[in-house]
Formats: sequence, structure tokens, C-alpha cells
Amino acid sequence: MIRRMLLTVLAGAAVLLVPWTVYLAHTLPDRYDTGQWRAAWVGFDVALLLCFAAGAWLGMRRRRAAVPLLSATAAMLCCDAWFDVMLGWTSSERWTSVALAVFVEIPVAVVLAFAARRLLGDALPKRSVNLNDIAMREDPRYHLVTRALPAAEEDVARRTGLARAEVAECLKTLQDNGFVRRDRKGNWLSIPHDLREPKPDDYDGEDRERVTAFLDAKYANEVALLSWAAEHRDEFGPWATAQRTSARLTEAEFRELDAEYRELITRYCHRRRRPADDEQELSVRFYAFPPPEAVPG
Repeated sequence: MIRRMLLTVLAGAAVLLVPWTVYLAHTLPDRYDTGQWRAAWVGFDVALLLCFAAGAWLGMRRRRAAVPLLSATAAMLCCDAWFDVMLGWTSSERWTSVALAVFVEIPVAVVLAFAARRLLGDALPKRSVNLNDIAMREDPRYHLVTRALPAAEEDVARRTGLARAEVAECLKTLQDNGFVRRDRKGNWLSIPHDLREPKPDDYDGEDRERVTAFLDAKYANEVALLSWAAEHRDEFGPWATAQRTSARLTEAEFRELDAEYRELITRYCHRRRRPADDEQELSVRFYAFPPPEAVPG
């Protein structure tokens, strides 16, 4: 409903602007003296400066809020270029305005637009776990290979102790399923994913039993992992944290919380393209569910 209304407004605005533009073309004078000329341009440039600063701050933190801000900054730069050129066309600074528009303002606007698109596309690939994923998770070789990345194929073989042919086979399967990619130097890199739990009801027969067994094993492993973490909690030093709380939320608020968590983890997964010397692999979990006393029966 909201999408339909928005599209109607956009289409209606486009239609109404046609006669309005024709009217302005026939009625506006070629010259017009106005007051507050300095305030108008200084105010515009101050707004542009603030957009640049806020966009840089949000962009460095890979916040999705930077997307509309970068887009707005790009649009403002295009407007700045247009009015600089058109309003200065009869002045002695005409070619300076043209040069700034062609070589500075428009290229920067294009870069910002692509940056906004990249941030928008930085969300982790999202899908449900399928039978191919389950098969790979049941094969310990794939876990060994992904843990050895980023690395070249021969380095993966050396680190895992697997034969080169086995490593090549695993990497090919992982690549076909979108879990790894190869960079320009030939190194293999992991691609983070937002994998959702499969629903057994979506499968029939043996496939359904296999998915159910996978989920049972998954949660058993999670319980074992948390038990292990509890036993070794004094050994983690600064590399561990835990929070626990209870909140009363509507379903819409819960979905918003889930979306914000996914955005946060996406931002940190994309923070660096290459490993750092002082980084540490961490197991990160997010669980939210009604407490036992809130579940009927």
C-alpha cells in the first residue's frame, strides 16, 4: 500500500512538472535582480559542507544511514555545478565554472553516487540454508578450508594437511555456492553470509528428516559451545563479553531489533578486506526468544 502510494506521488509529480516547466520557460525573465544573493550561496555551501562531513563520518563507519546522505550530497553537487555554469555564463568566470563542473563537481558527485550504491549493496548475501549447505557442513574438510582463508590454494593445503586436489575441489564447491571468491592476486577470500535457518516444513520425506537432524545437531553444538565458553571464561582476557536482558517488544519492534543487529554485524564483517596483525576470530551469537514462562503449555 505504501509503495503504491509512493509510486503514485512520484508519477504524479513527474506529470505535473511538465506543464509547470513549460509555464516557467515562457514566463520567467532572462534577468532578475534579487536580494540575499550572498546568503543564499553561503547557506548552500554550508549545507554542502555539513553533508560532506556527516557523509564521511557515517561512511567510515559503514553506516547504512550514509546512503541517503551521500546521494543527497551528489545531487547538491550537480545542482551547484548547474547553477554555477548557468548563472555565470555571461561573466568573465564562465570557463572557470565550466572547468570546476566538469573536472571537480560532477566527478565527485559520480564517486559519491557509486559509494552510496556500494554501501547499499554491502548487506550480507541473505538466504536460507539449503541441502547443499548442509552437505558441506557435514564434511569437515570445508570447515578446515574456510578456517584457513584468506590464502592461496597451496597455502590452504599446507595449513590444513589436505591434498591439493581436495582443497581445489572444496574451493570450487564453495565458490559455486557463493561462499568464497578469488582476488586479483590469486588468494581465496571468504564471503560472509546471512544464512537463515531452514524450515523443515519446506521439505518432504528424507530431505525433511535431514533438515530436522541438521537443526537438532546445530543447537546441540551451540549448547556445547556455550558450555565450553562458560568453563573457559577466565582464559579469554579482553576477548570476551556477554550481555543478557529482558525486553517487552511488539513484533514490529522485534523485527527492527533483528534488522539493526544484522546491520551492525554486516558493518563489522565488511570493516576490513584484509586481516590485521592484532585481530582475533570471535564466535558471535544473537538469540532472542520468549522465556519458558511466557510460552503456553
